[in-house]
Amino acid sequence: MKREQRLRTPAEFRQARERAPRGWPHRLLVLYFAPNELERTRVGITVSRRVGNAVVRNRVRRRLREALRARLSRLLPGSDVLVVARPTSAEATWAELNAALDTLLQRAGATRASDASV
Repeated sequence: MKREQRLRTPAEFRQARERAPRGWPHRLLVLYFAPNELERTRVGITVSRRVGNAVVRNRVRRRLREALRARLSRLLPGSDVLVVARPTSAEATWAELNAALDTLLQRAGATRASDASV
C-alpha cells in the first residue's frame, strides 16, 4: 500500500480508534471504522505480542495487509480503518481471515453500497 493509504504514527492510530463510534468484534479481529478529514481512505493494522512471537505476528500482519489491499478500492473514501488482530488470528487460515474481514467491513458499513455484494 502507498504511504498515503496507511496510518503511520501512533497519533494517527490513536485518533482512528478514538473517533470510531465503536469497535466491531469478531473472534479473529476487531475493526475500528472512523471518518477522517481527508479525501482518501487510510488503513492501519495492529498485531500485539499476545498474538505470538515475531515470526507469527509478521505473518498475520502480511496476510491482513494483503487482504486489505485487495479491498481498498471498495472502502468508503475519507475514512480510517484500523484492524486489530486477536491471538486466535495466529491459527486462522487465509480463507478465515478474509471471511472475518469481509464480515466486519460489511457490519461496520465501511464498503461502498454498490460493491457490498461483491
